[in-house]
Amino acid sequence: MTPAPSGRAPHGRHRTLIGPDGAPYHSATPGSLGGHRRLRLYGRLDCPSALRAIARGHYVKHRVFFVDEATAIAAGYRPCAVCLPRRYARWKADLENTTTP
Repeated sequence: MTPAPSGRAPHGRHRTLIGPDGAPYHSATPGSLGGHRRLRLYGRLDCPSALRAIARGHYVKHRVFFVDEATAIAAGYRPCAVCLPRRYARWKADLENTTTP
């Protein structure tokens, strides 16, 4: 992986991705999933919830991108409840099963 440049790529190019170790890197291939750094969630690039937040200007500052779902999970992100409801339900059930004594 090549380290990410210090500047941010223009919105829509998604060339600075987050790796499984959580570190950003530059990629020749654009990301296939988007996420939110602070909320530690990932979802589809066309997620209605993310697009509404982006339109209001609240999401872009913390936006991250992933090459695939396995990388997002390895980096410690969870699925979006809006655009990935089945994956989110599975994640939540798994979380409840591991935290219950």
